[in-house]
Amino acid sequence: MYTLAAGVLKPLLRRGLDWTVDGDHLVPRHGPAILASNHVSYLDPLVVAYVIDERQRRCRFLAKAELFDKRGLGWALRQIHQIPVLRNTGDAGRSLDAAVEALRKGEIVAIFPEGTISLDLEPMAPKTGTARLAQLSGMPVVPVGLWGAHRVLFKGRKPNWQRGVAQVVCLGAPVKVGPDDDVREASDRIMTAVVEQVRRARAMYPQVPEPGEDDWWVRSPETAVLRSCREEAAS
Repeated sequence: MYTLAAGVLKPLLRRGLDWTVDGDHLVPRHGPAILASNHVSYLDPLVVAYVIDERQRRCRFLAKAELFDKRGLGWALRQIHQIPVLRNTGDAGRSLDAAVEALRKGEIVAIFPEGTISLDLEPMAPKTGTARLAQLSGMPVVPVGLWGAHRVLFKGRKPNWQRGVAQVVCLGAPVKVGPDDDVREASDRIMTAVVEQVRRARAMYPQVPEPGEDDWWVRSPETAVLRSCREEAAS
């Protein structure tokens, strides 16, 4: 099923988007890895999967359980062995158990630490699941910054299927989480690294709005800053 999906979707992504990828060597050719990315588009999982597939690897995503209830999509997600996250329930930890098991088998696991699409396009405060997974597995986290796919498919906006929209993906140095680290502090460290890659992706972005085009999708690199989960918890 994964091979079929990749065979159909990958050519569409390759021809449909104008790709710039920096740091993809940080996706290992063999063995386990955790990738953590910002989230600005419904296409982001496909963007991350494309980069990983270019390294001849496959990926397991942690995705909110509600997606598995959608007709068609839920069936496809189960067929390619994605991992549902039962948010705000007593069973939420089961997704981490499944992710740890995948890592122990040498697989790549990808997470969106914010937990959902950012409606203002700026990085959101992270949830603690990514840091917990790194702590449980002993694996460092490769931060990923995405910029571009929101122009194609964004929540609440009409899809734009115009060919040639630029997509920039930046990957940075892995972040380690120690067994005794505070998970909120570690979550902020991971998200700080993700934010840095978002800033890089925006700085590298090769396209600007056409004359008369709505520039809703444009953001400066400098406006990407950490929103601390520790501050959210305190409030």
